[in-house]
Parts: sequence; structure tokens; C-alpha cells
Amino acid sequence: MKTICIVLLAAFALSFVLCLIAIPLLKKLKAGQYILGYVKEHKNKGGTPTMGGLAFVCAAVASSLIFCGTGDGAVNLTLVITSGYALVGFLDDFLKIYRKDNLGLKPYQKIIFQCSIAAIAAIYCYKNNLTQINIPFTDIKLNISYGIIPVVIFVFLATVNCVNLTDGLDGLAGGTSAAYLVFIGIILYMQGVSFYVLPFAMAGALAAFLVFNTNKASVFMGDTGSLALGSFISCVSVFSSDTLYIPIIGIVFVISGISVILQVIYYKRTRRRIFLMAPFHHHLQMKGFAESKIAYAYFAVTSLLGIVCIIFV
Repeated sequence: MKTICIVLLAAFALSFVLCLIAIPLLKKLKAGQYILGYVKEHKNKGGTPTMGGLAFVCAAVASSLIFCGTGDGAVNLTLVITSGYALVGFLDDFLKIYRKDNLGLKPYQKIIFQCSIAAIAAIYCYKNNLTQINIPFTDIKLNISYGIIPVVIFVFLATVNCVNLTDGLDGLAGGTSAAYLVFIGIILYMQGVSFYVLPFAMAGALAAFLVFNTNKASVFMGDTGSLALGSFISCVSVFSSDTLYIPIIGIVFVISGISVILQVIYYKRTRRRIFLMAPFHHHLQMKGFAESKIAYAYFAVTSLLGIVCIIFV
């Protein structure tokens, strides 16, 4: 437990310092976010520095290397994959800034990059016999053999993009992800998983970032941060065989993704909308709920479900 506390504090301190350095630098480089015109509530956020995810990703990676070392393959691959997704997000953010629009990488380019990196994680799981999936609330461990390859690829693509969709309000993705990581970290600790410290490193780094990212945000994480977060959550969950905790503790990520899918399908068929705007957090915002209240509600739901899962570990 002492190690966990030290990791949290170290990651927080390093991330806080990096944020202090990064924010004025991003402003100087004019790395401001371009806001979509139809998000009326966000029109005053244009120009806010983006790519702030670089700060907490670097802090989490450095802290993990210091306290976890390089002897664990799962730790090494998690940090490599997280960095890989962060690089994809960085390219996306950079293109948006360079072109002065909100387009970035083309959808097929993102999918190719994401699938390629996810495939590495899937092959690692198969080659290292990480083919079991723990069934939450039971002692059942389901071995799916080579089926782990398509499952892992799907989990990565779904989680990464759902976390990315959740990153739409100040402090929303960061707060929810930090809560998820703390609780999955506790579950790993209770299960005796060797790399239980890993999620706490990212949670501590996120906590510092949230000082600057909660409403009104002075910096956004950008796709640099959201894609890295989604991949990190996928890694620690998949490599510990706790994949099925993602849709339970991370239910708000699922809601973000499902709400967009339903909105698109329903609109194409009927030319009408289910929600005022998707993802669901924008629907709540257009209903008159404040950003801070929505962010807190998402954090609270994630935490409550995390507590329920811990009770039955």
C-alpha cells in the first residue's frame, strides 16, 4: 500500500510540473483547439491549448518505469502501446492545428493505425497464454484460446474510441478514467497481479492534469491524451484477464459509444434524432446541465460501480 501511495504522489508531482511547463509552451506555439461550429456551448473555448495529454502520458510512463522497472513484459508493452496511441493522437491533433480545422487524420487512417497496434497486444496475449477472461462477480475463468486475438482487437478499438468520444467536456474523460484506473488498480492488487502499480501511475498523473482541465479548462488533453488513455485502460484490463470490467466500471464510456451509434443509425433511417446531440453527455448539456455536474455524475457512477466490483472480488 505504501508503494501505491508513493507512485500516486510521484506521478502527480511530475505531471503537475510538466503541465506547468506545457501549457505556456502550447500557447506560445498557438496549439489551440478548433471548436466545431454546431457545439454552441463551446464557442468560447476556441483557442484553448490542446495536446495537454503529452504531460500526463509522459509523467505516467516515467513513473511506471521508475517504480515498475523493465522486467515485466506486460508493463513494457503497456507503455509502448500507450505511447503508440499517443503518437497517433498527436498526429491527429497536429493536423487539426496545422490545417486550422477539426478534421485531423482521415477515419481510415486512424483505424489502420489503431488496428495495427491492437494486433500487437492481441498476439502478445496469445503467445504468452493470456487467453483467459475473468468473469466478474464469480470465480469463473473462461479460456477462449486463439479467440483472444479478435476479442483483444475489438476491446482496444471499442475502448479507445469510446474514451475518445467521452472527451467532450472539461474534466469528463480525465476524471472518469482516473476513477476507473484507481478501482481496476485495487482489483489487480487484490488479485495479486504483478503490475498492480501501473494503473495508479496513470491515475496520479491524471489527477494533476485535472487541476488544469476541470471547468473552465486551461488545457485540453486532445486525441493525444484520449487515445493514450483508452489504450492504457485496455492494456491493464486485458493483460490482467479483467477485460470484462471495462464495460462494467467503465459503463459511461460504453454509453458514449452506444449513444453515437444509435444516433447515427436512427438518423439515417428516419432523419430524426434520439438525442438532442450525441454523445450522451452533450445531450445532457443541451438539456441545461452544467459541465461540472455532468463530469461529477460520470465520475460518481464510475466510482460506485468500482466499489461494487471490489466488494465481489
